Amino acid sequence: MKQLSKAQSVIFMIGGLLMVVGSFLALFKSAAAPFVFIPGVVMFVSMQMLQRYDGQNVNIRRLRRFVLVSDALLLVSALLMYASFGNPFKIDQITYVQYIGNNWVVTLLIAALLQFYTSYRIGKELEKDA
Repeated sequence: MKQLSKAQSVIFMIGGLLMVVGSFLALFKSAAAPFVFIPGVVMFVSMQMLQRYDGQNVNIRRLRRFVLVSDALLLVSALLMYASFGNPFKIDQITYVQYIGNNWVVTLLIAALLQFYTSYRIGKELEKDA
């Protein structure tokens, strides 16, 4: 795996911290939650995209694809969180509650589980290769 520079690692950590803070703000129905969560997601995902794997290990390549799916789910979570605060798309209330509501929590949970699993497994696979 390509290692991030020090500055990139700091951006990565700040992005993760902003995602956590934004999620907690959303629990308390703060209007600032999406505006904290979205920059965190963008920072986190962009730095994760810079981490590449150029080796031949098929398992690490598969796990890397899981990370990309998780990144896409994080971006969807950010969009759904933004949509869940104030109905910016101006759709009727029943459709809004049915399809948007707090569905960002579901996509965030799936993304977090994928991130957790892949971080553990990629570490183990890299240890095997070394």
